[in-house]
Order: sequence, then structure tokens, then C-alpha cells
Amino acid sequence: MSRPPLRIGVIGCGAIGHELVQLLQREAGISVEAIVVRPQRLEECREAMRGLQLADKVCTQLPEGIDRLVETGGHSAIAQHVVPALAAGVPCVLASVGALASDELLAQVRQAARDGGTQVQIIPGAIGGIDALAAARLCGLEHVLYTGSKPPAAWRGTPAEAAVDLGRINQPTMVFEGSARDAARLYPRNANVTATIALAGVGFDATRVRLVADPALRRNTHRLHASGSFGEMDIQLANEPLPANPKSSALTLYSALRAVMNHVSVLSI
Repeated sequence: MSRPPLRIGVIGCGAIGHELVQLLQREAGISVEAIVVRPQRLEECREAMRGLQLADKVCTQLPEGIDRLVETGGHSAIAQHVVPALAAGVPCVLASVGALASDELLAQVRQAARDGGTQVQIIPGAIGGIDALAAARLCGLEHVLYTGSKPPAAWRGTPAEAAVDLGRINQPTMVFEGSARDAARLYPRNANVTATIALAGVGFDATRVRLVADPALRRNTHRLHASGSFGEMDIQLANEPLPANPKSSALTLYSALRAVMNHVSVLSI
């Protein structure tokens, strides 16, 4: 017996959200029902997303029967849309994980999911090894270091511009070193992955982060090193940047796609 299509709502119509909708519409067993966007972007997104229902509020404007919401709308979307959706019983897939560096917001998300009897799913995004890191935490995880290296252009519009002259560096240059909490707060569009690592591992304050501008790089490079009584792990990925937004890795888009497809596939990995 075939199952009815999984009815999806997408929060956000930026580089990732727009591409995700296009990819989801090609998948059997998935029906994109609506997109939640900022009020000031309604007309712009209506032109780009012809035929799809647009909304600027989750609980009052989405069609009934949405099975799952996928958030790609940035940090502000968590409190504005994800929390009320969870409280209403709609499970959510979360991409803007850096917002959860706020203990208050993290507590709100958890409580809303409890109240709604549902679950929030965090995608790995641009990094690998999150499953192994989370397993290591259960059997003995002590030290976690994440190093994110990107071309100088990827750091424009961030606090890195005040730290170094991005246009003149000729060697790998560290633009930030500190905790995952501070990295996620200061670099919300570059370092969501640090929050995912922190939540899977030793927490926001114990997770160490280094962010590097490297003029020799063309790809966004992510390295995760962890150690403890479980042993030691060292994972590195060199990801192509998302063409529409070089601050993000293209793999983030496909991580969100995979999270949705796992709910309709007969074999989920």
C-alpha cells in the first residue's frame, strides 16, 4: 500500500531555501505545500516561487496537515516560526543551529517540542562525523576542536573584516579563536556547524573553535578533531561553496534534502 505524500513547509526563501524547494519538488513522495517568508519579501518570493502558497506566519497562515517544517530562514526564524510550530505539534528540521547558542532559546525549543509532543531534528549541515561524535559523548568524550577555513571573500560582512584586511592577506590567517558559543553568536552565517558540533559533543563552552581566512582555498574546509576515552577522531571535508551564498557550503543544502528524504525512504541512513 502506497503512503500519501509527505507534506512539507519550508521556512525561508534565501539561497538554501529556494534551492531546497526546487529539489524537493522533484522527489516522489514529497509535496511542498507552502513557504514561510519575511513580510517584506513576500512579493519577491512570490515571483520566484510561482504556484506555491506563501505565508509570513506559521500558525495562522500555513495550510492544515503540514507533516514537517524545514527551517532555512536564519537565526530569527527559530523563535518566530520554529517554536510556535513545535508547540502546535509540527515536527521541524533545523538548519540555523547557531541560534541555539542562546541557552534561553534552546530551552524554549525543547519545551515547545515537549508541549507539542513532537521533535526537532538538527541537520549535520556542512560537517561530517556528527553521528560518531554524539556516540563518543555517550562513552567518553573530553576534547573537541573545530577549525573552519574559507576563502577571504566568505568572511566579508562578518567581524573578520575588523580583525584583518581580507583583501590583502597572503597566507592562512586566523580571524577567530574561542568557544563554539561565541563563534555561533559572532558568525551566524558562517559557523552554524560549530553549534551542531557543540550540541552533539561537549557543549557550547567546552567546544573550541578556530576560524581561518585562507587565500589559497577555493573550497570551504571543515576539520573536526575529538578525543577522549572512546579514542580519537579526525575528520576533514573540503566543500564547494553554495554558488548563491559563498558563506555556506553546498553540502548544507543536501543535508537538509537528505533529512526530508529519510522520512519517505524505505531505507533511512
